[in-house]
Amino acid sequence: MKWPSHRAEDRAWKPRHRQGSRDDRTLERIVVAIPPRIADLDYDPTGKVARAHEDAVIAVARLEAGHGQYLAPLGDFLLRSESVASSKIEHIDAGWRAFGKAIGGAKASDEARSQLAAVQALTALVDAAGSGPITIDDLLAAHRLLMAPDYYAARDSGSFRDVQNWIGGSDYTPINALYVPPPPELVPELMDDLLAFAGRRDLPVLAQAAIAHAQFESIHPFVDGNGRIGRALISAILRFRGLTSRVTVPMASVMLANTMRYFAELTSYRAGGADDFVEYVALAAVHSSSAAVDSARALAALPQQWRDIARPRSGSSDETLLANLLDNPILNIDIAGRLTGTTEASTYRALDRLTAAGVLVVLSESKRNRVWAATDILTELDALSSAIGKRTVEAMG
Repeated sequence: MKWPSHRAEDRAWKPRHRQGSRDDRTLERIVVAIPPRIADLDYDPTGKVARAHEDAVIAVARLEAGHGQYLAPLGDFLLRSESVASSKIEHIDAGWRAFGKAIGGAKASDEARSQLAAVQALTALVDAAGSGPITIDDLLAAHRLLMAPDYYAARDSGSFRDVQNWIGGSDYTPINALYVPPPPELVPELMDDLLAFAGRRDLPVLAQAAIAHAQFESIHPFVDGNGRIGRALISAILRFRGLTSRVTVPMASVMLANTMRYFAELTSYRAGGADDFVEYVALAAVHSSSAAVDSARALAALPQQWRDIARPRSGSSDETLLANLLDNPILNIDIAGRLTGTTEASTYRALDRLTAAGVLVVLSESKRNRVWAATDILTELDALSSAIGKRTVEAMG
């Protein structure tokens, strides 16, 4: 269906510093994109877009109904998978060992802490959406969580930008930029309009989430973190509309599999191609939900595999830890001790036996903060992302 395109507007450019090339230093005018107001616009997909949308809703509902209620750990697993893939799109990739150390509270790399912050931000935004329409305060709170590990970025977090930003081109000016978002003075009004659209209940749910994401990325309301918060907005709208209540659909892995296609679809949206972007997100939901079902089955089979390997005594601390590993794939001595309800010495012995059996691996050898991980679960994170990527390339190119 017809959707309004962004408007181009010529603006004066006033650089803060005279840096960069001669062209940077002499730049006086720029062209910014002004997204349309969408709060009151209707959207009804037709033809192949409508069919893709229907398939997506069915796929997500099947994932939620078939696995969300009896395999609760799948919720945390998929949430972490979505956050990690979203971070990788921004070239933030710590690897699962470092990521596990960050989860366990051990000393970890900046990238690992950033990935953990993405998990926390997504969790906060989705949880808030479960209580009602997403608000400006919800977005700002999620942004503060996301930026917290970076000292310099954290100082400006939790507020909309007050400077002109741009994507691509020069480091110093918007010259040769791929996209120049609206000026900062328009951001509050545009965000109010966007959240009014996101808070409606009369729109096709996947289409609403897709358009809201594309509109958010076009407004680019923050200095940094727009991609990760914008992708989290998709999951939050699905939760707000009730399509999900326990699981997070790992659609960022589809975008990660072909980032050039993802960015091209966003560009198409800005030219009025809402149908193209809705179809793209709908197909992403189908492929990621299908792969997530396979991961759910793999996770469900793990407890028996662990018992077969470790052969714990009935009623032992080993057996208790194995029974709780799906919910707690990362352990430190405090978490393990709460689970076993025994002495620290007995808990350490149980952890050592499960490590010797190959069920656990030690991620951090620090005496003050030793961290163990169920490697089968963490490697399944990579397996899920790879499976989604393969399906994406085969089906979507």
